[in-house]
Parts: sequence; C-alpha cells; structure tokens
Amino acid sequence: MEYMIGVDIGTTSTKSVLYDMKGKVIAHADSGYQLYQDIPDMAEEDPEDIFDAVIEVLGQVMRKGKVQEGELKGVSFSSAMHSLILMDKDDQPLTRAITWADNRAAKYSEELKENGVGAEIYAKTGTPIHPMAPLSKILWIKNEKPELFEQTKKFIDLKTYVFFKLFGTYKMEYSIASATGMFNIFKLKWEKQALDLLGITEEQLPELVEPTDNIKGINSKYGKILGITKEVPFVFGASDGVLSNLGVNAIDPGVVAVTIGTSGAVRVVVDKPVVDPNGKLFCYALTKDKWVVGGPVNNGGIVFRWVKDQLFAPEKITAEQMQVSTYDILTQIAEKIPAGSDGLLFHPYLGGERAPIWDAYARGSFFGLTRNHTRAHMVRAALEGIVYNLYIVMLTIEGIAGKPKSIQATGGFARSALWRQMLADIFEQDVTIPESFESSCLGAAVLGMYSLGYIDDLSAVKDMVGVTDVHKPNKDNFQVYRELLPIWIRLSRVLEPEYKSIAEFQKKHMK
Repeated sequence: MEYMIGVDIGTTSTKSVLYDMKGKVIAHADSGYQLYQDIPDMAEEDPEDIFDAVIEVLGQVMRKGKVQEGELKGVSFSSAMHSLILMDKDDQPLTRAITWADNRAAKYSEELKENGVGAEIYAKTGTPIHPMAPLSKILWIKNEKPELFEQTKKFIDLKTYVFFKLFGTYKMEYSIASATGMFNIFKLKWEKQALDLLGITEEQLPELVEPTDNIKGINSKYGKILGITKEVPFVFGASDGVLSNLGVNAIDPGVVAVTIGTSGAVRVVVDKPVVDPNGKLFCYALTKDKWVVGGPVNNGGIVFRWVKDQLFAPEKITAEQMQVSTYDILTQIAEKIPAGSDGLLFHPYLGGERAPIWDAYARGSFFGLTRNHTRAHMVRAALEGIVYNLYIVMLTIEGIAGKPKSIQATGGFARSALWRQMLADIFEQDVTIPESFESSCLGAAVLGMYSLGYIDDLSAVKDMVGVTDVHKPNKDNFQVYRELLPIWIRLSRVLEPEYKSIAEFQKKHMK
C-alpha cells in the first residue's frame, strides 16, 4: 500500500489523517492544547505544546495504520494563519505563539488605517489591516516590548517552528506568508514597505518557498519515534483556509466554500491575486496559479457555545444527564421558531470581528426584543446572526469574483440540518455538504500527492470528496430574510461608532 498523511495545525488542536492514494481515510488522530488568555485580548499557545501534538498525532496514525517502511510516500501540512513566534539568537522561543485571535495590537492597526499606510500595504499584500496579522503584532511588540524586539533573530509562525524542529531550517511557504501582511502577493517576495515600517530585514524572516516544495531528512530523533525515514518528503503545504477549499472541492470559479467551526469564513478561488478596493477581503495563495479570496469571521460556533453556556444552563445539565448533545437540544428548540425569529436580530460580535467590518472593538447585541420573545427566539436569532454576517462577506466577494454558482459548506455547524437550511435560505443558493473528513487535512494530502507526482491535477480531489446532502432554499424563508437583512445592515452601521467606546469601558471596569 501507498499512503499520504495530511496534518492540520489548528488553533485548538492538531489533527492528522492517514489516506491511501485515492483519498480513503485509513486512520486519524487529534490532540488538543491550551489557549492562554491570562489578560484581556491575549490569545497565546505554547509552541512546544503544538510541536508535541504534531509528533503525537503523526505517531498515532502511523501506528493505527500499521504503516510499513517504504509505504509512506509523504507528509503534507496545513496550518492556522497569522501566528507569530519570536526566536532568539540561540533559536529558542522568546514568546509563546501569538495567535490570530490575539487583539493586543488593535491600537496599532487603527493607526495604520487612519494614517493611510495600512491601505498602501494592503494593496500589495492582500492581508486586511487588523490585529490578527503579524504585521500589526510586530509593530505592537516593537513599540510596547522593545527589549523582546531587540533580542529577536527570527519572526516565524507555528508551521515554520514545527519544520525548524524537524529539519533545522527556517522556511515559510507562500500561503502562510500571504497572511502575514508582509508578503507582496504580486511579486512573491517580502514587501519592502512593510519591513521598513517595522524596522526589520528579510534575514529576520524565514526563507520563502512554494507550497508544493518539500524537504527530506527528518531529525533522526523524531524519525525514530515516528517510524518515518529520512527519505520521506515533508511537503510545506499551505494554510488551513485555502486547503479547506481544496478539501471540499471548491476550487473551480464560482464554487464558494463556507466554513463555520469555532470561527468561520467564506472563500472562493481565483486564478491570480486580486485585492478589494475597500480593503475588506483577504487574498491568500493556494499555489502560484490558484489564489483564495474571502473573508474570515471571528464569531461562528463560539457564539452557539456562548448561548449554550450562558442562556441554557439547565438544558446543559439535562443533556449531560441524558448523555445527549446540548447543541442538539438547542437546535430542536430553535426549529420551533419561524424564520426571522419574529423580528429579533442578533449581531454576533462577541470577540470583535474581522470580515466584513474589520473592527477589533465590535461587540454583540440583540435588537428588537419584546415581551413576546423567548430564549428559543434568542437561540434562533443567534444562529441567524452568524449566517447574516457571512452573507455580507459573500456580497463583498461578489464585487470582485462574481456571483456564486454553488456553495460547499463545512465545519461543525454542518452537522445541523437547521443551520444548513438557514444557510441555503439566507444565501438563496443550493448548499452541498461534502463527505470529506477533515477538509484541511484532505486538502493538505491532495496538495502533497500533486506536488510529489501521484496525481496530475488538483481536480482529482472531486473523486475523493463525495456528497452527503444538498439543501435548496425555501422561498418563503428567503422572503422573510430579505426584509430583515437591510435592517440588520443599517443597524450595524449605526452601532459601529460606539463599539470602541463600550469596549474601552469594558476594559476599564470588567475584571
């Protein structure tokens, strides 16, 4: 047998899937780790925890699959974007990994937006100006932690850290680089204006490589632990977002991938890099010839979790006693409420927001509450608010990539028939649920197969994905949502000037 492993280094866990060369799942493993949020706006992880998780899941699938020497043809990687680790002169971490969810650089993102420099850099890099991006994070560190800044030999991300530990070299592929805010997506090199702004050099950043490049010669210590020989190529791969598109077969023009996990995103593939005139969308590399345009949202399934924990504590206890999912109970409750939640609207900005408003200070709100509304209305309104937000992202994408032809939907939300139907109704599009398991892992494996010559074209993924369900829009529901969406949009604009004020109040008074 011949096998390929796809590894996805995520925000809350690392996953690994062993596939045969037809994309069939042979074995899979998952290992979680802690997210440190010791102070407001912090979101960090220990890079050693992540590396240990990579070794653990690789070892697990090798053992579960009983992979023999010579059968493993490659390992290919997916990774969360926007992480930042500072390395010292002895190649040791000076910091934990600062993740995309860390908002401490918000002040410096705002300054870049206000002085116009941010717009200039975005036009070259395709990374929206936001505290998520390493560009803003490094600027924050330079100004507020100068001693760390001065000690830094290399500014890297999580995947570069893993590859450094395995192979002793600092390399970053175009896909992760294109999410840093420091990489020129048109010239495929580090952007001088961004580096000059930060006061760093190219030597302080990893060497750039293509997503399809690979490296051999794994550190013998780890090779022995894993049972992986030095001859096995490790493909650098790409970021989790773009590989999710590949993993659900959303790589043709007009085929849109909508993902809702803890966070969410709307993405479509184009054949060359493009940027949004208003700076609202990202443009990240899949390969040199395929680029993914889209918008990420902070507030996906995490909002549903908040509803469960804060509004439905009794049901949570009941569900635990009955050994059923609280989410299933909440979905059944929400199903009894009509589309539009009888005029109750929810803006899901519980953790600031990236697309479509790119405002780290954004806060959530219910609007339209009356005595007739119940907790059941609130849970449905929360679910609808998440999808409304994604729909506004889709409208922005249409401006530069055209109208969608179909939607491939993935993520934890896809297990809910109600949420899938809601997506079809609000987007007024057929929604297909791919069968593929761990789409970013599959995307990584397929990119690995392609780069190593085991398949001729990335389109081979269509035979590996399958389809489990198709939801068609309900005309009556669509009409209701079309009445409410303009109100939802106008309300967002009215509230926007006060987001910073309330966020500053909360930071001052909340413990």
